[in-house]
Amino acid sequence: MSATRPSSHVPVPAADDDLVPRVLAGDPVAERALYDAHAPRVYRVAYRLTGDADLALDVVQETFTRVFANLQGFEGRSSLGTWIHTIALSVASNGLRRERRHRERHLALEGQAGLVAPGEPRDVALRERIHAAMATLSEELRLVFVMAAIEGFTHDEIAAALGITSAASRARLTRARAQLRTLLTPYLGVDHD
Repeated sequence: MSATRPSSHVPVPAADDDLVPRVLAGDPVAERALYDAHAPRVYRVAYRLTGDADLALDVVQETFTRVFANLQGFEGRSSLGTWIHTIALSVASNGLRRERRHRERHLALEGQAGLVAPGEPRDVALRERIHAAMATLSEELRLVFVMAAIEGFTHDEIAAALGITSAASRARLTRARAQLRTLLTPYLGVDHD
């Protein structure tokens, strides 16, 4: 079965507290409801972190494979959504590292074969510039930026998901915004001094 983008318009039929015991009891309807309730946001976060729809779908699939395999270990110290996003962030980070290694190997092979074309500046849309600027952020800054500025997670939720303090989350968001501002100001035609 091929993966499809999770629908963002699926009503949640039951609260997570009701679904978890039913999923653990083997109820496939509850399993689907849990997936439908959380997959759209996992997809959005994964897509914003990876910039690639196929990779984001892979992240969703791997995340829920892990969620269902480890649900019996969910202790409720954070919300189920935060726990799921912690897993998704781990999966996405691992996927980004794999993609980066693959890209580096591919470029090294092209370079050895003399196939690397000289880089030419291209005029791209602002959205592409933003994505490219986000890709330059360190993983720790990009994760916090996407979670806070784009997905609206609170600093407490981010702290729980990443295993950092709320203050560290705020500091990382501030650094990410400053770096993005520096990178994007020339394209926006705004004098930022």
